[in-house]
Amino acid sequence: MSDYAIGIDLGGTNLKAALVHRADGLVERRVTPTEADQGPDHVVDRMAGLVRDLIGIGSPGTINWERTTIRQPPNLPGWLEVNLRTALHSRLADGIPDRTDDKTDDEGEDPVVLVENDANVAGLGSAYYGSGRPFDSFVMVTLGTGVGGAIIYQNRIFRGATGAAGEIGHMTVNHAGPFENFGIGGAVEGYVGQRFLSHHARLRLRSQTDSLVHTLLDGDLDALSPKTLYEAAEAGDEPAREVLAWAGHKLGVVLGSAVNLLDIRTIIVGGGVSAAGTYILDPAREALREFTIPNLRSGLQLLREDRGNDVGLLGAARLAFDGEDAQVGR
Repeated sequence: MSDYAIGIDLGGTNLKAALVHRADGLVERRVTPTEADQGPDHVVDRMAGLVRDLIGIGSPGTINWERTTIRQPPNLPGWLEVNLRTALHSRLADGIPDRTDDKTDDEGEDPVVLVENDANVAGLGSAYYGSGRPFDSFVMVTLGTGVGGAIIYQNRIFRGATGAAGEIGHMTVNHAGPFENFGIGGAVEGYVGQRFLSHHARLRLRSQTDSLVHTLLDGDLDALSPKTLYEAAEAGDEPAREVLAWAGHKLGVVLGSAVNLLDIRTIIVGGGVSAAGTYILDPAREALREFTIPNLRSGLQLLREDRGNDVGLLGAARLAFDGEDAQVGR
């Protein structure tokens, strides 16, 4: 098997890819717009253009037990059911170069394509390369376009009965709250997902004209993003800090329920929105403790993933290295 793999993070906004060496880790990374509105075939073509080596893919949505097929991923219109293994094999039918012994000829082996939920591969990446390394059990939460979750239990990904376990983003904190992409009322993704959080912030800050956010955006709130909120919060803007704290509280509430259910007391938070740091995570820590039953509070901790978005790419490559039985085992 090759010493190199390409990990792919299929997101609703961006398509990320990284070349990873088995021993040395990340070698090179690329980011390109997903262009999800142009449909599955177009996106798969873009993915195939990024890869000519052993492939592991982290994707949103439900992944079947065989790690071949995505079903109804949020933020990717038209993806009702797509067998990515078959789709990419057909686009890479001429094989791939063999990098095992630094060969440069054009002859190679067929690519091995494995697909896994994007939060699960982030959990793999964290366990091998990131903040999850010291722990044999933790819950991984990814804050990006949506909210993903993975359950790592005794060095293994808990995948449930069909491979779809860990969908923390679709757990409800308020049944009368806003609807997320699947129409579930008050799910935490409807508060903390990038698009939903930005929408809420626009509504909330529209009348708070003294907020620094208006200055940073030249008055164009349509351009508001969690990154803008973080920049304003860092500059001392109280309205921006209040919005991020509001989101963090919702996140902590649902994580408390997860701890009560699973008795796993380490939470690791990654993804782009987690870059807001303490403005989201400190309120989340407070709510996490408040909404966890007393006998489960000992050892309770919420950590930020220190490898950023790279952790998902590293985990996707780890999936490729380890094959169809990939788990966290060290």
